[in-house]
Amino acid sequence: MSSYQQYLVASSSEGSSECRPRWYAIQTRARHEKRICIDLVQRGIHAFAPTLQQAHHWSDRTKIVEIPLFSCYVFVSLVIASPQRLEVLKTAGVFRFVSVNGAPAEIPDCQLESIQTVLANNLPISTCGFIQIGQRVRIRGGALDGVEGILKKHKGGQKLVISVDLIQQSLELMVEGYSIEPVQPQAASNRVAVLA
Repeated sequence: MSSYQQYLVASSSEGSSECRPRWYAIQTRARHEKRICIDLVQRGIHAFAPTLQQAHHWSDRTKIVEIPLFSCYVFVSLVIASPQRLEVLKTAGVFRFVSVNGAPAEIPDCQLESIQTVLANNLPISTCGFIQIGQRVRIRGGALDGVEGILKKHKGGQKLVISVDLIQQSLELMVEGYSIEPVQPQAASNRVAVLA
């Protein structure tokens, strides 16, 4: 991990045992994802702002900088009916919850858990275009055990594309040498609606 943690998580004592926190995406001001994540954690809200390290080249030097993996988005885990929702919206730089039909839309836990697992293992990743079509697979064994995504061929090798369907953004990584098994397709009713 780098100087800025790949993700920040803070415990919150709010919420009952009956209402389990869910993951939501919030749309943020550009280049403010890190600051917003820190502010949310300081308020006791679970927040996740994945970053990617890239080499930026100037005429006189090269520097490794951290950029948001998903520009203009931060993820929060909360009970949407709790007062934390208002706290999130009052945070400077937050525009709105990403919604479907006027209601904040949940992100499946497995999508963000897969991204957290990849980032925690410091594997080389890159952003890529959002894809929905392809063989859905799960990695078995090793550091990436349980990570799911869509398998695609790349220059004689294989890459795994991990997507956050709600915001239609993805990352990819090479998966050579990992044991992979196919995953049964989801029922149409479980898929996230495409934003208009």
